Amino acid sequence: MKAMNTGSQTPLRDGQVIELWRGMAPGSEASPARPTIVERSPTPFRPDRALTGILTPSLTVVLPERPNGVAVIVAPGGSYARIVLDKEGYEVARWLCPLGVTVFLLTYRLPAEGHQNGADVPVQDGQRAVRMVRAHAAQWGLDPGRIGFLGFSAAGHLGASLVANFDRSLVPAADDIDRTSARPDFAVLAYPVVSMEADVAHMDSRMNLIGANPSSEMVKRHSPDRHVSSSAPPVFIVTADDDAVVPAENSVRLYLAMRRAGVAAELHVFKDGGHGFSLEHGAGLPVAGWPRLCEAWMVRIGMLA
Repeated sequence: MKAMNTGSQTPLRDGQVIELWRGMAPGSEASPARPTIVERSPTPFRPDRALTGILTPSLTVVLPERPNGVAVIVAPGGSYARIVLDKEGYEVARWLCPLGVTVFLLTYRLPAEGHQNGADVPVQDGQRAVRMVRAHAAQWGLDPGRIGFLGFSAAGHLGASLVANFDRSLVPAADDIDRTSARPDFAVLAYPVVSMEADVAHMDSRMNLIGANPSSEMVKRHSPDRHVSSSAPPVFIVTADDDAVVPAENSVRLYLAMRRAGVAAELHVFKDGGHGFSLEHGAGLPVAGWPRLCEAWMVRIGMLA
């Protein structure tokens, strides 16, 4: 394997795109995928873009006016079939940046697009993203002990997998970045897919991740609630009881696994909100207040001043 891209050798720039790997990601050489962005919004001034065909996963930098050293890697969802770029991407950066947080918007490979070991590639990219930010923390003016991961829906599964399996070896270490810890210091998961068990799984995400007829071992391997240990980082989880897409039991299972492991976790289950409320789609409902609850939680765990 070629030496991996070590990212920018100059201070971060707003809008900078940092490739996680040098060129095409490992194991994606035979993938037929090609990058495609589809605009799904019926409203010209409110974009709703979806990205598929990711072969060179990346981090896009959104710099705050007054950075405080905290970094959050933001991963939008999309059923592991696409990545939703706007409502779970740039809108989230507009919330976090005024708090002083440096935001890294993550594009990650989609498992059903012809990659080798496709079910592992989202977590490979998530691990590499945390390692990339931590390895360059001093250079980029960041605190290597205040790196968070925020994942929505299917990317909540990616985030939960990092929480539970940050130390799982998925690709051979090829450079110093690969030998850096992939453990996020905290995680925020919004309406996350967690379990691959058929009775609670989001079946589209499950199909795209592990196929139509996965073995019991595959179901267990890719259900992060089954692997939480005492070394997991603290987690903030938010969901809605009326979510008809990803049952709230996913969030509850992860919370209970964290509790059994003795790791601090905070769970908010709102009565109303449905799926995909993100920041603006819960307007007028109590669920719209979840970012303030999350900010207070980050202060309490020492990640925000």
